[in-house]
Amino acid sequence: MVSVMTKWERVNAVLTGRPVDRIPISFWRHFPDIDLDPGALADALLDFHRRHDLDFIKVMPNGVYCVEDWGCETAYTGESTGARTCVRHAVRRIEDWGSLRHLDPAAGALGRELACLRAVRAGRRDDAPLLQTIFSPFTVARKVAGPDLTRETMRRDPGCLHAAMEVITATVQAYVGACLDAGADGVFFATQAATPEVLTPEDHGRFVEPYDLRVIAAAQARGAIVLLHLHGDRPYLARLAAAYAVHALNWHDRRTRPSLGEAKAQVSQCLVGGLDERGSMITDTPEAIRAQVRDAVSQCGGRRLIVGPGCVVDLRVPEANLAAARQAVEELHGP
Repeated sequence: MVSVMTKWERVNAVLTGRPVDRIPISFWRHFPDIDLDPGALADALLDFHRRHDLDFIKVMPNGVYCVEDWGCETAYTGESTGARTCVRHAVRRIEDWGSLRHLDPAAGALGRELACLRAVRAGRRDDAPLLQTIFSPFTVARKVAGPDLTRETMRRDPGCLHAAMEVITATVQAYVGACLDAGADGVFFATQAATPEVLTPEDHGRFVEPYDLRVIAAAQARGAIVLLHLHGDRPYLARLAAAYAVHALNWHDRRTRPSLGEAKAQVSQCLVGGLDERGSMITDTPEAIRAQVRDAVSQCGGRRLIVGPGCVVDLRVPEANLAAARQAVEELHGP
């Protein structure tokens, strides 16, 4: 029997494969009506965290904060995930890649999100680890230019894209450092390119991995937690688990392969998942959600697992289902 742990102790234990007093859980959502106001967003994140008593806090800047300062125009267009999108890209021609300059991590939209991060840190009443959302450099490139132009540049002028990736990567590295200085305990490092829908393994090795590794190394050098999120179908999970020095892996385990059980046999890292954030979490009953949590724990044998969604929780998910997921991890260790 493991004695009762604090949230910091629980998360750090599960990340290193040690026994825990109960399975940790966290989930996260966007707040599209207030996500440009750092104080209001911090208050909403803290209220959400306290209401559900989660084991770590994922700070939730809008999905395109990382490219606003390069001139992208963004808007919330009603997506049920709550994420904002680029409605006008800053890079619209191949020649525009050369206009990208290093960004000041303390200014503009980046500075806005640092202010939110500091406010969350100051308002946190427990020791739950605080993770800032950081997008991988190639994911940032696809946001600043759009997928089509990024793909065209890869084909027609790869050197131009590599030069832009140098600028983007240096900016992301600097921002990781600024976030850790502002009180983050780690990063939720999100890639939207580690899937055959976006890149072949060969192109991923050329245009993504060298730059991702530099950002991850910068975080690891500071002793930060690194949770890698792989967005999309058929993620290159085993490949990146072997190549990237990260503590945990998160992907759409309920919506694509591998399952949690399959992944546990393939990788050594802690797994984050088990909740179907855009399916059954919306439509099923609280009891069905509790069963989903029990199934996730069973797939992992009760080890190396943080229960969580495969991606951001859909805004249509009822509060009762979020509460049921949180209740389930307590019931697994109840009398």
